[in-house]
Amino acid sequence: MATKTASKRLAREYQAIQANPPPYITAQPSETNILEWHYILTGPPDTPYHNGQYWGTLLFPPNYPFAPPAIRMHTPSGRFQPSTRLCLSISDFHPRSFNPAWEVSTILIGLMSFMTSEEMTTGSLGASPSERRWYAARSRWWNSTGGGSATNPVKGNHATVKGVGAVKAGDGGVKFRAEWPDLDKENWAWMKANGIDPATGQVIQDTAESSVTCTPEVAAIRRGPHGTTAALGDAGRAARDAGQSWLWRNKYLVAFLATVAWVTAQRLFAEAGE
Repeated sequence: MATKTASKRLAREYQAIQANPPPYITAQPSETNILEWHYILTGPPDTPYHNGQYWGTLLFPPNYPFAPPAIRMHTPSGRFQPSTRLCLSISDFHPRSFNPAWEVSTILIGLMSFMTSEEMTTGSLGASPSERRWYAARSRWWNSTGGGSATNPVKGNHATVKGVGAVKAGDGGVKFRAEWPDLDKENWAWMKANGIDPATGQVIQDTAESSVTCTPEVAAIRRGPHGTTAALGDAGRAARDAGQSWLWRNKYLVAFLATVAWVTAQRLFAEAGE
């Protein structure tokens, strides 16, 4: 439970961040717990995270601002391990280095700065720019579906709005929906408009092929994490082949074997008549 000092400080900081939000950053406390904050980082231009929607949490200690929060990013990014505590100078890994003058906006600006760098620490990952662009393109889908589990629930992992420590793929996007209802509606509208399959996060092929425009996000999803459309091409060929008979798919081989059999039969008949 938050102390009076922590409650007053966080309430004041919420007012400040609403009045003057840092670029590409949105943050708010949970309605049920002022110590539990949810943030959205929007990937800035000229980075592999451009237009990505990165959702995470700050869990403040009861004696804030005299101790730092635990920092997690739940959305897969290719930069951080999802739902893992991050070891940063502004996080609870280093309480002695935390400055009580730092505010929520200071913490999130520091997180954004670290994210767009290549410095490694506990909880961080290495990935190629194309992989990070792919994660960015799928971020809205992941947030609102729990990684597809909204339509394909993970066995034994039941949807819940409780527990901020590790929001797992399997909750069906319930936690995100509870904290960001307006963004969730926008995400579902975006998926529908861009032909994104809620179960897989992939572009529905017939929709993509018939679209007049192709957004950068859709293009990144179609290219895949390694920046190539080969995987989608293979999937398309497999789907096409599945709808054809074995004889049709192997018609040239069948024709060749039939020709060989016919020639062999003719020779046998000729030898028998001699």
